[in-house]
Amino acid sequence: MLLVIALIAAISVLAAAALGGGIQGMQLRSAAKSVAAQLRYTRTHAIATGKPQRFTLDPAAHAWTAPNGRKGEISPALRVTFTGAREVQPRRGEGAIVFFADGASTGGRVQLSARSAAWNIDVAWLTGEVRLRRAAGAPPP
Repeated sequence: MLLVIALIAAISVLAAAALGGGIQGMQLRSAAKSVAAQLRYTRTHAIATGKPQRFTLDPAAHAWTAPNGRKGEISPALRVTFTGAREVQPRRGEGAIVFFADGASTGGRVQLSARSAAWNIDVAWLTGEVRLRRAAGAPPP
């Protein structure tokens, strides 16, 4: 009886991992949600303080920074790409999105990908709205 229960549990864990994209898929979703949350925090902080706030991303270092000394890392197993306004770029190879006191932003996109899955975190320039959505198609190699 215990053997049957152990087998069912093992099969359930394997099936859940296969259907959900495995550990790397969970890592990808978690990282995308984390970056989106920090972008929303940066926007909220800009509105609350009435001063522009900057979220920066270094794709090569897999690291981000947000206001109030917030920092984070993205797993090296994930591919990170950034598209945004060159004018607010802190350094070559790094990206930034600036949020203004009215909630607007310079806009941009952060894409996190692993294997054939990818998530886009889009920031609208006019409203500063942060949207998280699964990217269509496979990311480029």
